[in-house]
Amino acid sequence: MWDTTLQYFRSRSLLTGSDAVQLKWSHAVNSRNALVQALSGPSHMIEADVIIRDHDPMEPIMAHPPDTDSDITLKEWLEKVKMTSKGIKLDFKSLEAVSPSLALLEDLLAEPERPLWINADILSGPSGRTAPVDFQAFLSLVSSLPAQTVLSLGWTTGWTVGTNNPGEISRTLLQLGHGACHGGEEQRSETSCYLPGSCCAAGSVLLPAIMAAATVRQVHAHSVDRPA
Repeated sequence: MWDTTLQYFRSRSLLTGSDAVQLKWSHAVNSRNALVQALSGPSHMIEADVIIRDHDPMEPIMAHPPDTDSDITLKEWLEKVKMTSKGIKLDFKSLEAVSPSLALLEDLLAEPERPLWINADILSGPSGRTAPVDFQAFLSLVSSLPAQTVLSLGWTTGWTVGTNNPGEISRTLLQLGHGACHGGEEQRSETSCYLPGSCCAAGSVLLPAIMAAATVRQVHAHSVDRPA
């Protein structure tokens, strides 16, 4: 997974070496201004949040709750990004945003080399105050994505400024993806497991295990996401 993402940028002379730490990210690119800055900057990967606008026209837009509107739609966002060599990570904050967004991704999916990461928080983690995306419905919707698509399966967390946020990540939780895809690659961050799209077929194995392990999870303070 990391290798294919890195290879994409190396083949375009946008990256040297083979260490994923070299990848530069732009996060929460949820506005026209933020997108202009990200596209003109040094970032390799652009991450943004996707929800459905809460009024007409009800369509996928780039926003992070509690925001309910944006000055840029997913369609407009993708049109801009496709004109560059940037990689894409879409963080779905609601299940209803997934299907119409996948329809908009058809042209992008015709570019099999471009990195495309699909993220959703499918578990309620420690201190998580936001309802997770229904994992069974989410996996059902993304199961037809090409194998090169990376699924970023995460869990909700909380962060209270000015207070101690104790805990420790459960190694069990972070290692759950191993073996579920019969040797498929799996990578981990502090709040997500990254799986190739082909692992969707293993969802019946992976997700129940994640749900079971959630009862013994512990989260280290540095693993708790600050609100984007």
